[in-house]
Amino acid sequence: MIDSTALIHPDAEIGDDVAIGPWSTVGADVKIGAGTWIGSHVVLKGPTQIGTNNKIYHFCSIGEDPQDKKFKSASDSRLVIGAGNVIREYCSINRGTPHGGGVTSLGDDNWIMAYCHVAHDCQVGSHTIFANNSTLAGHVEIHDFVILGGFTGVHQFCRMGDGAFSAIAAIIVKDVPPFIMVEGNTAHARAINREGLKRRGVDKDVIAKLKRAYKTLYREGLTLQEALTRLKVGAGDVPEIVQLVNFIEESERGIVR
Repeated sequence: MIDSTALIHPDAEIGDDVAIGPWSTVGADVKIGAGTWIGSHVVLKGPTQIGTNNKIYHFCSIGEDPQDKKFKSASDSRLVIGAGNVIREYCSINRGTPHGGGVTSLGDDNWIMAYCHVAHDCQVGSHTIFANNSTLAGHVEIHDFVILGGFTGVHQFCRMGDGAFSAIAAIIVKDVPPFIMVEGNTAHARAINREGLKRRGVDKDVIAKLKRAYKTLYREGLTLQEALTRLKVGAGDVPEIVQLVNFIEESERGIVR
């Protein structure tokens, strides 16, 4: 299942039932989990750990040195990819940097479409979708169930909370709270990601409460602190609103408003 033209470093660790296509290169200190499929002309550079049952399509660059002028060596520089991810053609995912924590990570069951880029020290959760040409600068956090529209660009050190959604060609320069849809250059809030919440089976009463929370945060002319005060009073036993409030209070860049 490994093509005769593939170049596999003797120090690479290849799991059971791994397929590697023509002219692909697997470097030293690369670990590939069982059942993973690697297309043709893929370059895998270590230190990189790839979990089980991933599909990495043709011409991807996975685990290359970070695009950071301060980067000097591979010491404390790793890429960790979970299980069940689909990474389409021409994607690039760089390793971490020592001053940024040392690790770039991608969770499980993500769908990364063609020409996407994940820069050094990014932390991507699970069950996300990156449409074509989505780009993350360094140190970005993408939480679970986030969807990035095609050509979305995310500024370094920004965070996108659980279930957030960006429209096509959005330019994100501040944090996007959980469950919020954003659009535009630069991005501004549009609505609650109601369809995404419905697909995840969130109760309709919770969705209604999140819609009211959105109006408090974005439509009533309140300062951010005034809106947070009201949200805390109304949060009650709704974990999603507590999550929304906590995310905003932890923001260092400020949120999209």
